[in-house]
Amino acid sequence: MPGLVHADAEGSVAAPPAEVIAFLADYRRRPEILSANYQDYRVEEGGTGAGTVVRYRFKAGPRERDYRMRAETPDASTLVERDLGSTLVTTWRVSPAAEGSRVEVHTEWQGASGVGGFFERTFAPKALSRVHAESLGRLATAVSARPAGTA
Repeated sequence: MPGLVHADAEGSVAAPPAEVIAFLADYRRRPEILSANYQDYRVEEGGTGAGTVVRYRFKAGPRERDYRMRAETPDASTLVERDLGSTLVTTWRVSPAAEGSRVEVHTEWQGASGVGGFFERTFAPKALSRVHAESLGRLATAVSARPAGTA
């Protein structure tokens, strides 16, 4: 039986946690931090925080997949995004750090079985972790460049 596949990244943002989580929860602004892997991004429902639904196409190498994600906010420092058509879940956690905030992003999904699953478990985590790291770098730039209190 195939297992869960995980991809993780973390980074620092020179802004208070409340500003960082507010920026992340504003899905209308999310394209500012997304890499070119995310295509046709659009907000379908809501726009800020829990209940927001976004749709996009994710392209990595020759593979493309459509996602429709619903946001949840289990607590004030966490955003959870669940794909409505698969097992994929992305969790963003923001915590205080010496220079502002520490941001962790974790994605997991039920991997495929067989040879395809082997390659998925071998290569997808590293590739997606790089995509997450790029988003974290863009997040640091976007939030740090904003005047305090305007997330």
